[in-house]
Amino acid sequence: MLFRSPRAMTVLAYEIMTPSIKAVPQSWTMDRLARFLTDNEITGSPVTDDDGEIVGIATLKDITEFRWNATRSDADRHLTPEEREEARRLRMVIFEEMGKVPVEVRDIMTPIVLSVDEKTPVRDIANIMMCEHLHRIFVTSDSKITGIITTYDMLKVISDEALTQRCADND
Repeated sequence: MLFRSPRAMTVLAYEIMTPSIKAVPQSWTMDRLARFLTDNEITGSPVTDDDGEIVGIATLKDITEFRWNATRSDADRHLTPEEREEARRLRMVIFEEMGKVPVEVRDIMTPIVLSVDEKTPVRDIANIMMCEHLHRIFVTSDSKITGIITTYDMLKVISDEALTQRCADND
């Protein structure tokens, strides 16, 4: 019987990552980002600066939260019904005016970019994603982004019997 070290059996980031990344410039409008995400059937994208360096991530959640926050406020609960109605009306006017000035991706993106090395074990990646409440994490090699791992990629580990077995054998 051939002996394999447990490390050799570990499923690593580069084995499950998606190597092609669809990044968007930070100068795009929020509406253009929404169209891009919808057209590409993805929920988030890395954001690049003018030099092509990744400076953040923008997601459908960021768009939704921006729109939600522009039309709603938790401060309303302390107002009378008349004050609440006036505050809602003013927010709608402001939101309508904001629509005339395009909101850029840089205004809504999350500027923190978390990444893991290509040789990071999948179990460690799962722990990071769960602890940080992430749906995607970048994969790097020599400080350059080489791919992305999403929750979908993590599900592939579960659905692929050989990968699942390798993870189980490593416990």
